[in-house]
Amino acid sequence: MSNSVYQINKGINKSIEFKGLKAQYIWYLGGGLVVLLIFFAIIYIIGLNIFFCLALIVSLATGLFMYVYKLSRTYGEHGLMKKVAKKAVPNVIKSYSINLFKKQLHREKSF
Repeated sequence: MSNSVYQINKGINKSIEFKGLKAQYIWYLGGGLVVLLIFFAIIYIIGLNIFFCLALIVSLATGLFMYVYKLSRTYGEHGLMKKVAKKAVPNVIKSYSINLFKKQLHREKSF
């Protein structure tokens, strides 16, 4: 029998990373760039000056890159989803069972 050598992929459960961006932030950046491309086409077709269009798109793209990289550094792979989920949890959970219990006790004392 011949011996076979297999290479094991050690990053099988790791999330995708591209130039420092992790997981969903790659998609956010890609989507933002597509939106900027469409916006550039619209303002160019409208007839604005090409230099104004380029300056506007370059500045918006720079802001987009800075914002997405900041989100990636701040929240990491799953942190932004956790932050959004945490906002969905109510601050106070009202329980009316204690109030009903107190009312029942009060009624029993008055009889």
